[in-house]
Amino acid sequence: MMLRVQRERMNAAFFPTEREYSRRYGLDGERMAKMPEHAIVMHPGPMVRGMEITAEVADSDRCTVVEQVANGVSVRMAVLYLLLGGNDSDSAAPSPSTPRTEESK
Repeated sequence: MMLRVQRERMNAAFFPTEREYSRRYGLDGERMAKMPEHAIVMHPGPMVRGMEITAEVADSDRCTVVEQVANGVSVRMAVLYLLLGGNDSDSAAPSPSTPRTEESK
């Protein structure tokens, strides 16, 4: 899983240049080839292509960033709902911890 570099907040010199960051920490095809075949590439988005991740990796079948971004709003809404007092009584399906009775089968 990669972390996002917030280029817009990089007023201080946390690393000397974008080129150095890319060389040291960026994910490219060579580094991805060293990962296990079943490993996926995750990133919270938006990606800084060419610095954090190469186009080759970002566009590969193993990259899940598009799905992460697409599902991110729904997941955050669900978490906020639960944190703000939502519960399973609004749902028709019983929770795994709820014992099933003859009426609910």
